[in-house]
Amino acid sequence: MDHLEELTEFARLHARGQGMKPAHADSVLAGIDNDTVGDPASWAAVWTGAGKVAEARGDLLDACRHYALARFPYHADDDRVLAQSLCVDTFDRWRQAQQGIQRLEFSTLEGSFAAWASGLDARRPKPLVIVMGGIVSVKEQWAPLLPLLRKLGFAAVVTELPGVGENTLRYAPDSWRMLTSLLDRLEGRARVADTSMLALSFSGHLALRAAAQDRRISRILTVGAPVTDFFTDEEWWPRVPGITVDTLRRLTRTDSETELRSVLAELALTPQELRRVRIPVRYVASSRDEIIPARDQALLRRDVEDVRFKVFDDVHGSPAHLGAMRRWLFSSLLRLRLRGAPAQELTVPAAPTPLDAPAPLDERPRHD
Repeated sequence: MDHLEELTEFARLHARGQGMKPAHADSVLAGIDNDTVGDPASWAAVWTGAGKVAEARGDLLDACRHYALARFPYHADDDRVLAQSLCVDTFDRWRQAQQGIQRLEFSTLEGSFAAWASGLDARRPKPLVIVMGGIVSVKEQWAPLLPLLRKLGFAAVVTELPGVGENTLRYAPDSWRMLTSLLDRLEGRARVADTSMLALSFSGHLALRAAAQDRRISRILTVGAPVTDFFTDEEWWPRVPGITVDTLRRLTRTDSETELRSVLAELALTPQELRRVRIPVRYVASSRDEIIPARDQALLRRDVEDVRFKVFDDVHGSPAHLGAMRRWLFSSLLRLRLRGAPAQELTVPAAPTPLDAPAPLDERPRHD
């Protein structure tokens, strides 16, 4: 599979994940015949042009979806840098017309990162939800969840994995410290000791490693998170898509695949770390996942005390089952949160949620 073909295959999945109609995504993709910077028929140029059409008709969120795909899988050339900037700026304009969504910026010695937030309140701190995507997902893709989470009674923060979008930190074995730093900085504006992580793909791995160290993380909900074998299995690695490998090299700032594999080996979670994850973990798995090996799920079952799985017959991220996946994640989040909530919090505010028709629960305990 060549570069453009692989880009197209993955973009269709991510377009669907953002709610874009397949026919529309196909129409945009039909106008692309190269990935050359500056070419009007290039990947970034065509997606950016489609975003500007959406922006011109006043649909700023739809414009953001197109700009997010224009900078896909990462913004390393001038055209993708422009698309990344347009994605952030357009979302910023959209959120200013909404109520209660704010921008947060954080600096560290290693770099900086940004977030969109809702429901932060120093007078009445609420339980916290942190939402993070994977190695190609910018925070703007998930930020429309903020009004929903606020209505459900949470303070919510949407941010990015190190190296993704506006996050200038390097993706490395100690990247989990970013979450601890974020919780430190949100102290007083949210109940950080009651933090839920809605962490997709590689950020799910980040959340697991952080939870082994930071007891303020109370529950993890994830989709297709790598655990151990993805990072270490020599036989699995040749099956990993080229875009995934290239993106990981970008995020880890490694110069070769050999150097990348060395860094990734340090990211593998040990049995001792997994046994320190003494909180509920809810995991959406895909039976035909082309990125994450099935053995990673088996390790979670073996070493994490409270883990449940929802399995879909799908590829990585279960893009063909988005509705059922989101219902399961949100219903799991609410059940887990209410399970440990004080009595006065056991009434969830009414809100238009994806829970109206809950998916059947075929959760599987770790010792199946």
